[in-house]
Amino acid sequence: MKKILVIGSSNIDLIATLDRFPEVGETIEGFSFQQEMGGKGANQALAAHRAGGEVVFISMLGDDSYGNNALRFFEQEGIDVSLSKKCKELPTGTAMIWVDQNGENSIVIIPGANKMLTPSYINSVRKAIEEADIIVLQMEIPYETVSTVCGVASQLGKQIILNVAPAYPVDDTILREIHILIVNQSEAETITGEKINEIGEDAIVEKLLMKGVSNVILTLSSKGCLYKNSDETISVPAYKVKARDTTAAGDTFCGALAAALSKDKNIKEALLFATAASALCVTRLGAQPSIPGEMEIEDFIKTRS
Repeated sequence: MKKILVIGSSNIDLIATLDRFPEVGETIEGFSFQQEMGGKGANQALAAHRAGGEVVFISMLGDDSYGNNALRFFEQEGIDVSLSKKCKELPTGTAMIWVDQNGENSIVIIPGANKMLTPSYINSVRKAIEEADIIVLQMEIPYETVSTVCGVASQLGKQIILNVAPAYPVDDTILREIHILIVNQSEAETITGEKINEIGEDAIVEKLLMKGVSNVILTLSSKGCLYKNSDETISVPAYKVKARDTTAAGDTFCGALAAALSKDKNIKEALLFATAASALCVTRLGAQPSIPGEMEIEDFIKTRS
């Protein structure tokens, strides 16, 4: 089995459920509030681990109760966080999440300690990149850090999976270095400068391939996902489920995909596996509590075949 290295953010999620999102200046009453651990890096690391992958997670947390609790939780889960670090300068990152009655979410992120995951720290833990087979990245850490990781990992011939979330304009140099680019509609539009409703899904994926990306996965929410490279196109429909909270759906997809590829599943099998994991995730509230395990995903696929 290939080794997975996830480099990314850790946050504390402050989740409020409500009937609808308030208008500007409006105060409304919500249904519930809870605190959970989150962050795209942490979510994807946990998703890859629960989906059966061998995972090392590198992150930067505050030297506070949230950071200490998060590291303890990852260790209890069985994720190697020995290279994750606590800093005294900034608190653990925070995400304030609203979830409406349809399971849709609106999120504000305060990066906090995630800003301290710098290129210099990456260079100090280069051995972890050398020892990994698959590198998983997102955009909740400094852009310069993502660029540094991609440069090092590309030189070493590693498979890089970059999820451009949150949406961010990515330089073509980075796009040429990665193996798989995972984007949703808004992220694809940010990178290409095109609108999907004007040119279509296939065309926007072609635009990304023209920028030098080897493989593109365009996630399409309730429609599933579209995979494309220079030789092959695969469309995978979404499983029909009742969505309760979509907060970690994309992260679960990315982590489960990495786990499937680490076990040498072919790309179609990996896409089906990741799509099933994401479907299970949205039926539950919260980010990390909603992430399913490997056997649960496999059983779900069997019952829907």
